[in-house]
Amino acid sequence: MAGGNFIPGGGGDNPDEYPGKLTLYVAMTCIMAAMGGLIFGYDIGISGGVTSMDPFLKRFFMSVYQKEALNTSTNQYCKFDSQLLTLFTSSLYVAALFASIVASHVSKKRGRKVTMALGGLFFLIGAVLNAAAIHISMLILGRILLGIGVGFANQSVPIYLSEVAPYKYRGTFNVLFQMAITIGILIANLVNFGTSKISGGWGWRVSLGGAAVPALVILVSSMFLSDSPSSLIDRGKKEEAEQLLKKIRGVDNVNAEFNDLVMASEASKKVERPWNNLLFVRKYRPQLVLSILIPSLQQLTGINVVMFYAPVLFQTLGFKSNASLMSAAITGGVNVGATFISVFCTDKFGRRILFFWGGIFMCIFQTAVAALIGAKFGTTGNATDLPLWFAALVVVCICVFVANFAYSWGPLGWLVPSEISPLEVRSAAQCVTVSMNMFFTFGVAQIFLKMLCGLKFGLFIFFAAFVLVMTVFVYLYVPETKNIPIEEMSQVWREHWYWKKFVDDAEPQPRENGLKPAKEIV
Repeated sequence: MAGGNFIPGGGGDNPDEYPGKLTLYVAMTCIMAAMGGLIFGYDIGISGGVTSMDPFLKRFFMSVYQKEALNTSTNQYCKFDSQLLTLFTSSLYVAALFASIVASHVSKKRGRKVTMALGGLFFLIGAVLNAAAIHISMLILGRILLGIGVGFANQSVPIYLSEVAPYKYRGTFNVLFQMAITIGILIANLVNFGTSKISGGWGWRVSLGGAAVPALVILVSSMFLSDSPSSLIDRGKKEEAEQLLKKIRGVDNVNAEFNDLVMASEASKKVERPWNNLLFVRKYRPQLVLSILIPSLQQLTGINVVMFYAPVLFQTLGFKSNASLMSAAITGGVNVGATFISVFCTDKFGRRILFFWGGIFMCIFQTAVAALIGAKFGTTGNATDLPLWFAALVVVCICVFVANFAYSWGPLGWLVPSEISPLEVRSAAQCVTVSMNMFFTFGVAQIFLKMLCGLKFGLFIFFAAFVLVMTVFVYLYVPETKNIPIEEMSQVWREHWYWKKFVDDAEPQPRENGLKPAKEIV
């Protein structure tokens, strides 16, 4: 038995459980909160674009410019290999890793809303500093501030969406966070394409300074948001939380859900050391393992290599500068379009099936990219004649790879970890998720150009192997969480073929919620 999951009845057997409807208020609230993904997406898209602009390279990375533009004999695989250049890109993710730890405490003590606002503020300051940079140290400092903003936003937004959205629509609204990331990437690619044409060589400043726009979006949006009912209850504001719950559910009878939230909060307050419990208490082992492995494997797909190094990658394949930026914009557009599949299908078909088939096709087309590049460039990295059909075929394969990531591991890598943990360890678990995501994003960004130089086309085989591993992992160990109320999630672990042995059988069983044992999803 591969999954032992649920196909929930969605309350069908007990329609009075958790009454409510999808209100305009909650829809607008979730959309505004999801805009926090814009800052992460914009940075992913913008950094690779500016590092392919000659004026930027000449000002800050002359050695790379000399290899890229002046030395035509340089191996194509190695011409962008510079640890200083990768430090510019990856320093953000180290800062985000440590910032997420601080953000988890802020989120617990001050609420999700304040944490989001701080994320926007730090990102805004970093954007201004980068746009005004006259020395590499200013660039790195700006990137660190951007990273702090990303850490705070990524810590708070997915949890906020999971707590505010009605459980039947939790997947749809949480996927909006990934949608905002993809929109941010696309906007950044289009900005890079436009600013690269600015005469005078200062277009990169516009690109980097443009990060102030998504920063202002999340900063202003957070001012109009209410906090989540769970967070309000956890901070002793029960009356305010009950009124808010009535408002976002659109009904006065919210007793069942409100009482569950209060019980969860009271249980969480009995846990004095949430980090110790998450790390060392056996019954939280499923949440800990998935909070570590899902974001780690998400980055080992190689997606961020494609997205924030896309212009560099396409230039390596022989595209001209403007052509490489346009190709990156095409992949960004595909990324946005395919994310809509997840928006409409996550709550309808479930998480596992999207995880599984996305992984299968990502593995196939990443292997195809490796075969194409290997056939044309071999191990020498030199190719004199790159026909149009070859370039188009590489772009198509990369776009198919990106599309399959965009409806599967992209949004679900944030959604599933944010919805599986009980309140007492939720902030700590989300901190682990963000930290692991940023750690592996940093690692991949820091070593990608070095690995490209060393492994050549085999680098894509390296990532494809991880995609295969993580697809098997999903099939065996990731349960279905579709349509299950976030405070009732413990039932998932009790029914799973593997994780059930970690759950404390003495723990009180949750109330019946119309959930039925599932058939196999895959």
